[in-house]
Amino acid sequence: MTASKTSITEINLQDSKYYLNRELSWLEFNNRVLSEALDSRTPLLERLKFMAIFSSNLDEFFMVRVAGLKRQVEAKVTSLTPDGRTPLEQIEAIADRLRPMIYKQDRYFQSVLRKKLATEGIHLLNYVDLNQEQRTYLESLFEEQIFPVLTPLAVDLSHPFPFISNLSLNLAVVVKDPDRDNELFARIKVPKVLPRFICFPEHLQQRQGKKGSLWTGVPLEQVIAHNLESLFPGMNVQECHPFRVTRNADLEVEEDEADDLMLAIEQELRKRRVGGSAVRLEIHSSTPDNVRSMLIGELCLHENDVYEVNDLLGLGDLMSLMNLPLPQHKDPVWTPVVPSRVQRFRDSSLSHKERDMDMFALIRESDLLLHHPYHSFEATVEQFITQAAHDPDVLAIKMTLYRTSGDSPIVKALIDAAENDKQVVVLVELKARFDEENNILWARKLEKAGVHVVYGLVGLKTHTKIFLAVRQEDQQIRRYVHIGTGNYNPKTAKFYTDLGLLSCRDELGADLTDLFNFLTGFSRQKSYRKLLVAPFNLRDRMKAMILREIEQVQNGNSGRIVAKMNSLVDPEIIATLYQASMAGVKIDLVVRGICCLRPGVPGISDNIRVISVIGRFLEHSRVFYFHNGGQEEIYIGSADWMTRNLSRRVEAVTPVEDPDIVKDLQEILGIILSDNRQAWELQSDGQYLQIQSAESDRARGSQSILMDMALQSN
Repeated sequence: MTASKTSITEINLQDSKYYLNRELSWLEFNNRVLSEALDSRTPLLERLKFMAIFSSNLDEFFMVRVAGLKRQVEAKVTSLTPDGRTPLEQIEAIADRLRPMIYKQDRYFQSVLRKKLATEGIHLLNYVDLNQEQRTYLESLFEEQIFPVLTPLAVDLSHPFPFISNLSLNLAVVVKDPDRDNELFARIKVPKVLPRFICFPEHLQQRQGKKGSLWTGVPLEQVIAHNLESLFPGMNVQECHPFRVTRNADLEVEEDEADDLMLAIEQELRKRRVGGSAVRLEIHSSTPDNVRSMLIGELCLHENDVYEVNDLLGLGDLMSLMNLPLPQHKDPVWTPVVPSRVQRFRDSSLSHKERDMDMFALIRESDLLLHHPYHSFEATVEQFITQAAHDPDVLAIKMTLYRTSGDSPIVKALIDAAENDKQVVVLVELKARFDEENNILWARKLEKAGVHVVYGLVGLKTHTKIFLAVRQEDQQIRRYVHIGTGNYNPKTAKFYTDLGLLSCRDELGADLTDLFNFLTGFSRQKSYRKLLVAPFNLRDRMKAMILREIEQVQNGNSGRIVAKMNSLVDPEIIATLYQASMAGVKIDLVVRGICCLRPGVPGISDNIRVISVIGRFLEHSRVFYFHNGGQEEIYIGSADWMTRNLSRRVEAVTPVEDPDIVKDLQEILGIILSDNRQAWELQSDGQYLQIQSAESDRARGSQSILMDMALQSN
């Protein structure tokens, strides 16, 4: 459909009916994760993994997003979201949408997945199903290894209700004093220092099932619940009910008032360990009303904050079963490949040891595109940074660290560089949510080694993924850069899909120099040669490129936009996309998680298609393609189209100018857009439908295709 300029301006594109709610959209993303756990095509232990991810995702959602909404309600905030909801209305809508998902997960785990596991020799048993020999073993184990760790806490006039720590699994125990015939309440915390699932020794493994037994175990809380007499001698144990509490865990740091940001964050981290106010109570459906009411009252919650299940609480702990040595029930092992060009360069440099391969010479030949985890992070990014740290001609190294692993070889390389007397500057983002403690540890270690560590800017989170090496070559200085979409984290690089560009283009090097001067000094640089940088020019340039496609259509040309990101939330960008759709621009959006744009609305967004891909790898790359009347432009970088990324974070998005790499990126986008195995299409009502392959067509999973392509390229 093509609309005139007049009709576009007559429509109020800020109307709430054109926007989906951010929180509800996130729930739909998590529902797609759950669907992978319910999909019979997913290997058995991978289904447990997706079930665990669904639960862990919900934990973080309540700790941050729901907690934030509750704070707004307490502060009597009544401002509306773009879709027209108050904070209280959002909390109510979350509960209404989430309960069916919880029920679906619980029912499937109880009635389908447990049975399927058993037929394959994996027996996650309930205590009541154990034979006497197994019970005797657990009684002995309880007395020797579990009982000494437990601390029952009484609740009565002299013992106030104990603080229930964040994400803790607990037992609410009701006992009766035989002398007074009165009921008393006690709480037992299921210790996290012990395994959640107790595995039986081989001679006690379950023997039924066509596959025999590969693993047999029982939940720890059930072992405790059936041995309570040892904890309450002289009392009659009446009943026992598991419950789990989620608390506000978002950090509240007033940067303007914090003399030492690191100290302020450390203080907040200590608070997080136990958590702030409670935001969710999970209980078993058998919990009687008196215990339920007591927990709700003591935790200062409401009935709407309670979520019931019929089986196990805290299914995030199922992730531990992924460690079982049962490869037949997991995805085939994927080993990232060395990019063909890097491999050819290695083969032609036989005089060098593999670890000393000259990455600088390779980059001087032409830009290099990296696509992880299809391409090896270790053989490319790590190799590049490590070589820079040890190359005597490298004078300075500058980089940003948002998240990295606990044993990062990159951090070691930075320390080596400082010890090799290079100028090393690292911006460590202390406010990277749930990685703050890890980043503080690395910041101190880097500082101790002589690295100049910067903690970011007041009011702006530094989210960009950039690395700069300044090298003396003959009579000139040359700058080598890596600009990526993902963190410098060797562990997540194995299961996050991310893109990176290695280059020594002069203008990119100059732009990164200016950007680092802004991050570390008093520079007020706001204009850049090539880079799109938030919070300065990124929003305006993205809008301008969308509007440029409208002009192309109005001039009789075709208009085309393809954008891939994690989330699409920003109302200004969404309204601009609506304008483009109304003008006749064809738009494909690949949005893994939250999408507040409502596609398929007649006359508004019927030229916009939104898909989401959920697979074995977490889709994390950001790519932006604009047809531009045949003068195609394509960009990669760290920013989503979210208000926080465009206005409250430091982000860098780079144009890709090498023609061969442009074609590679177009091919990647084309493969993803044709996915009919793990892609879901967003409907105008906010629901997602999984794209199914026709009977005459074969399933095309984009991640499988990209793995095959990586292997074939070598």
